[in-house]
Amino acid sequence: MTTTHDEDAHLASLGYTSDFKRDMSFWGNFSLGFTYLSPVVGVYSLFAFAVATGGPASIWAVVIAALGQLLVALVFGEVVSQYPVSGGIYPWTRRLWGRRWAWMAGWIYMIALLVTIASVSYGAGPFVAMLIGIEPSTAVTVACAVGLIVLVTFLNLGGTNLLAKLAFFGFAAELVGALAVGGWLLLTQRHHGLSAIFDTAGTEGNGSYLPAFLTAALLGVYLYYGFEACGDVAEEVKDPRRQIPRSMRMTIYIGGFASFFITLALLLAVPDFGKVVSGEDADPVTTILQNAFGPVGFRVVLAIVLISFFSCALSLQAAASRLIYSYARDRMMPGWHALSRFSPRRAVPPNALLLAAVVPAVIVLGSIVSENALTKIVSFAALGIYLGFMMVVLAALRARIKGWRPSGPFTLGTWGLPVTLVALTYQVLAAANMSWPRTPDAPWYDNWIVLLSAGIVITIGLVYMLVARPHERHDAPHGDAVASTLDPDSGRATEPARVG
Repeated sequence: MTTTHDEDAHLASLGYTSDFKRDMSFWGNFSLGFTYLSPVVGVYSLFAFAVATGGPASIWAVVIAALGQLLVALVFGEVVSQYPVSGGIYPWTRRLWGRRWAWMAGWIYMIALLVTIASVSYGAGPFVAMLIGIEPSTAVTVACAVGLIVLVTFLNLGGTNLLAKLAFFGFAAELVGALAVGGWLLLTQRHHGLSAIFDTAGTEGNGSYLPAFLTAALLGVYLYYGFEACGDVAEEVKDPRRQIPRSMRMTIYIGGFASFFITLALLLAVPDFGKVVSGEDADPVTTILQNAFGPVGFRVVLAIVLISFFSCALSLQAAASRLIYSYARDRMMPGWHALSRFSPRRAVPPNALLLAAVVPAVIVLGSIVSENALTKIVSFAALGIYLGFMMVVLAALRARIKGWRPSGPFTLGTWGLPVTLVALTYQVLAAANMSWPRTPDAPWYDNWIVLLSAGIVITIGLVYMLVARPHERHDAPHGDAVASTLDPDSGRATEPARVG
């Protein structure tokens, strides 16, 4: 284990000094990633869609996505082990490629995170309504969402130590709740044998099952991000060069197991797959839980689900605020002077946190005017996060080809290049799948809404970068990953120097 002094010295060698307190242990860091990933939020939100479009065999999408994202987490682990700087994707791409690439990666990922906070907060509304026994409505959902954003902002202002404790509580509650609910369903509500996970329930029609499976596979694609949040708080973690790569992998291991277990338990508890596919049972999760637990038990389960939504929003906002702060610290965005302010007493960037509250709240309030507008905005969120991931993996691949050899305590050695190639391939295929138009009867702009929204975000970022040139405002280190592994005399790559 390295000391705080060692880590501060290493950070200084990367060109930064930090005011953050290293209060976050391995378990706090892992819990942050797990609650951001949140198997309960992901599975409960998309289970009906997956079964209706791909039948119970859609569960294999959960496995495939876990394996693909594990490869991405391994690449991220190598990068953060060398560059444990707050903000994650932005500082990593800055060192691996350069300022322009980092500007776009940071911009895309920041917008995606802010929209995801709005999406998760909005998604909690119907569960609140069911818990307190009132009729769900747009007004109730909006009020609950804004209230959740205000609550997590207040708690995030409490500092790293409080964040770590709340994240661990959320992790423990979600995991125990998922195992208890899933176990009870398997014991008392099992209507099918394990062979059901190979059943397509007729979703293929008269053709191939592949299109149906790819549609249902969005269940897995939307599940496995969150592990990158472990690196967003790198300057607050003890021994980050070793602990963060481990936290990222553990997030996928435990999150993947929990996701598969929950999905399996729900699938085997569905009384009639045909009714879900036909739309007669449009909300099978609620049907299953009400049948299994009764009115009182159902409310207990709802409380656990709401803890998961709360923890997810808390972790998302923490990750977003650190990215905004890191971005502003290097003067890479409008209002950088205010957004880079730091509270020594709270050891958090308060203005960055406020921005990570105000923007999601405005998006949520916009749904009062038009729920369709909210849907269109939120449609970018998942693809934006995947694009941010892709930009890191592509930058790592480019740097490797040019001679970069990861020099942190965690490296993949000779496996680095093939793992990076396969991780990038998975990312491209997953992004293509989630943006593929699947509503030919809808207006063209609705059919292509995911790509259109991504195009709008990217275009705005490019125009601002070209006109305002924010990437030239600060001389922070950039594009030096390859140079740091080259012999100054021969210009050839040297063996990686182990740090710490």
